[in-house]
This record gives sequence, C-alpha cells and structure tokens, in this order.
Amino acid sequence: MSPAPAPAFAIRAARADDLPALVALENGVFDYDRMSARQYRRHLAGPGATLLVATDATGLLGSALAFRRRGSRASRLYSLATAPAARGRGVARALLAAIEADAAARGAERMRLEVRVDNAAAIALYERAGYARIGELPAYYDDGADARRYEKRLR
Repeated sequence: MSPAPAPAFAIRAARADDLPALVALENGVFDYDRMSARQYRRHLAGPGATLLVATDATGLLGSALAFRRRGSRASRLYSLATAPAARGRGVARALLAAIEADAAARGAERMRLEVRVDNAAAIALYERAGYARIGELPAYYDDGADARRYEKRLR
C-alpha cells in the first residue's frame, strides 16, 4: 500500500499581502460577524494572535485565526474558513491541525472554540478532531443564533 498523497496546498503564516484575499474569503464565507482588513492587520501585527492560511497556485483556499492571552494555558480558535471552491480537499482539517500545533508549541494545553449550532459541517469537523462540547451560548452571534462551546486537550 502506498502512502497517501500530500495535499496539493501549503499552509503558512499569513502576510500583509494576503489581506485582500483574506477579506474576500471572509465576505464570501460568513454572513455575520465578519472581520475587516483593519482587524486582520491588527491580528497580523499582534503578539496574541496566530493567523495561518492555506494556499495553492490559484490563491487563498482558507484561513485559521487563534488567540492566546498571556498567562493562559488555553488558546481560542476564533475563525476557521474554507473557500467554497476548496471544500472537500481537507483544507479545514489541515488548518485546524496546524493551528493546534502552533498553539501547543506556544505552551497551550487546550484549544477552545465557539461554533453556530446550525453549522453541522463545522461541528462534525471539530468532533472528529477530538473536541468535546463544554457548553451552550444562547444568542451568541450578531443575528441571535446560539453557539456551542468546544474544547480539546492539546497535550
């Protein structure tokens, strides 16, 4: 049996020249709670954030943004987005694994996240990746949608 082929995309730290593509991805994927170019710029420059992107020859396929606070042993996955044309290629799964590895390398013992209760694909991804539901957040999103809180031990 031969090994599985490597994904046809790369994951790397986001750069300032990714900003237009990040904003376009954000606007193309999310209906609410979108980040602006200004917010992305702040996260790129800030020491408390990690912003990763998945790219191939066609451009940006997805992004993952996680936050950490000084003194905390938990990181928070704030956003995970995959371009509609890139879905089904393992982009979200690879970005999630990469952002978890980055958090663990920076000393995090846990990754936490919130996800809309109506986002079945994301919930399935997180649960397959070993996240456990730890709570509910009523009317968490701008449009009034509820969220589920999840956590995964990284170490």
